[in-house]
Amino acid sequence: MNNLLSNIKIEVPSGTYLKDPESSTLGKKILTHSIILIDEMGFESFNFKKLGAAIQSNESSIYRYFESKHKLLVYLTSWYWGWLEYQLVIETYSLTSIEDKLKKAIEVLTRTTKNDNTYTHINEVLLNTIVINENSKSYLTKDVDDDNKEGFFMPYKRVVKRFSELISEYQPDYDYPLSLASTVIQGALHQQFVKDHFKTISNFNKQHTPTQFFTDLVLNALTYGK
Repeated sequence: MNNLLSNIKIEVPSGTYLKDPESSTLGKKILTHSIILIDEMGFESFNFKKLGAAIQSNESSIYRYFESKHKLLVYLTSWYWGWLEYQLVIETYSLTSIEDKLKKAIEVLTRTTKNDNTYTHINEVLLNTIVINENSKSYLTKDVDDDNKEGFFMPYKRVVKRFSELISEYQPDYDYPLSLASTVIQGALHQQFVKDHFKTISNFNKQHTPTQFFTDLVLNALTYGK
């Protein structure tokens, strides 16, 4: 089973890169070290010159893979959402109860990320931190509509749609499955940020987790709607 899973490639929209970074050792090195650097210094301070120094390669070699650091961020966040979709499918597939599937989906989408050894060149824990801190910078731009037409955000939108389908299966009469799905997914990122940085306005601690909160929120909303 592990050998089978190791052959699964996370699909990222091709428009986000000039050359597929998964196709070479250098490309994978770019991904590995860009995650480390963005996590360490933040996206604003990160640039290809610093990345080139970290991987001991010319800055121009990075531009053969990505035309800008923004496209690299879109690639990384898209990879994250593709990987999360993979987790969502794998962990709900064998469950027969729709309530169990819904609860498991909420858990997958809101829990603390752990490293997945399937992809050794990607540190999913650091990438999750980047998504929490920097994800909005991938789409809060003047070009968001053009980027959307190019399909850059399809992995994220697939996660929302998969989750909304489980919501609708659990409660077919609920009128807002897509809105609830996207609210939970974005809310989980926001609450993880609040938990780490604005502790005085967060109820989360060792006893109370974002997963418990969002499970309570979703099930109460859908029960009320029945």
